[in-house]
Amino acid sequence: MSTPTHGLQRLIATCPEETKPALVAELEALGAMDLKSVYRAVEFSAGPGLAYEVHLKLATASRVLRVLREVPAKTPPMLRSQARRIHWPELFDATRGFMVEALGAEGRNSPMPPLQVITQVREAIRESFAATGGAVPPVNRDDPKVVVVAHLDNGRCTLSLDTSGKSLHKRGYRESGHPAPLKETLAAAILRLAGYAGTQTFLDPMCGSGTLAIEAAMIAVRKAPQIHRAKGGFHFEWLKDFDRQLWRETQDQVRAEKLEAPPALVVASDLEAKFVEMARKSALAARVERYITFNTCRFQDVEPPTPTGLLVTNLPYGERIGGGMADLEPLYSEIGDTLKQRFAGWRAALLAADASPYKEIGLKPARTIRLMNGSIPCRLLVFELYAGTRRKPVAEASTEAPADSPAEPTTD
Repeated sequence: MSTPTHGLQRLIATCPEETKPALVAELEALGAMDLKSVYRAVEFSAGPGLAYEVHLKLATASRVLRVLREVPAKTPPMLRSQARRIHWPELFDATRGFMVEALGAEGRNSPMPPLQVITQVREAIRESFAATGGAVPPVNRDDPKVVVVAHLDNGRCTLSLDTSGKSLHKRGYRESGHPAPLKETLAAAILRLAGYAGTQTFLDPMCGSGTLAIEAAMIAVRKAPQIHRAKGGFHFEWLKDFDRQLWRETQDQVRAEKLEAPPALVVASDLEAKFVEMARKSALAARVERYITFNTCRFQDVEPPTPTGLLVTNLPYGERIGGGMADLEPLYSEIGDTLKQRFAGWRAALLAADASPYKEIGLKPARTIRLMNGSIPCRLLVFELYAGTRRKPVAEASTEAPADSPAEPTTD
């Protein structure tokens, strides 16, 4: 794989495998070209302006890589020789500390372990600089400005530059202290998988640290998740071909797209006042606090703010927030009653652990989407709450078809 011509860059956006449909939809909406789905990532092509834009706007991606070249790497000497053919001094300055990261080096048919991959690529880069008679860049594992990623697969190695820097889930707004926060990129993916577009009323009645509501507010006002990242925070800013003027124009364009107010309500509430306050502080740090209405109340007491809308929440798992799974059964049953009695006309998307008593909700999901919340296997249960929706008895609900049967389609 070589870098495309005509000003296009070949990029890779990474994400968990199960949230890839949300990332593909984001890239398509942004106008990325030549999309190719690969394991835990999506490859695509973009011109320089769009390449900068995706770093600011992608809400579900973990990082972005810029592909340099794919080379044969059946032996360590072969990898070193091929990596040395890239003109590294044309990519970054010798004063920039760099490091090499190896991915997939222990997979099937791998000719070398990760440490050896790192060593061969690192020395190839240093030799490339030394061949010019100039300075050799130092290795910096603590705060590198240039990160070279070597992905070894079946005797071939894709060499890329990490252009995003720190993980894109780090928006910089989260208050610490909640025992079970959602990662920002997962929250953004959940919203998109649930069909949230920012034009319908949004409600999270168990908001916890507020991540879902904050990400919903960003979608509603078209606010780029990374628009406030500090100067030099993206690694592409340290490359020799960094176009400072184009970057400023792209930032200005993205800021200009933001709406003055959301088209519909964004509401967040929680039983615990301390979590509501935490969510409010996080929203303030994200500069979306004025777009969100915060309340303190139980899920069972929440009233729908409008006749229709989207309710999305992360249900308690038991193992993280006190008590056991058995203690959750009455709560899940009451949640089902509340949805049935008060939210006809709404869609609800509930994230529940696989091990939780989610069947006690007693409503049959229209869709079930399997997700991972950290190391916890979960499912996003999407309910269409039509008028006249009846809650099924627990005994009947417990005999429903499993989530991966045709009666309850699963998106993997």
